[in-house]
Amino acid sequence: MQTLNIHEAKTKLSSVLAQVEKGKSFLICKNGNPIAELIPHKSRKRTQLHPVMSKILVNYDPTEELTKEEWGQIE
Repeated sequence: MQTLNIHEAKTKLSSVLAQVEKGKSFLICKNGNPIAELIPHKSRKRTQLHPVMSKILVNYDPTEELTKEEWGQIE
């Protein structure tokens, strides 16, 4: 991971982004202190399950109609 100061990152943003697009990562620093990482974006596949959402279980049929008693509880 290459280190850049803020001024250099602003001045060369287009070329830095072109390098990020190719897979390179940068650490942006202010007065020598790291403040941000610039890394390539990883897009998720739509067919891949979300790690947290996949743990949720629904133990009923959400399309099932409510009974008259259940409708009374809502009103």
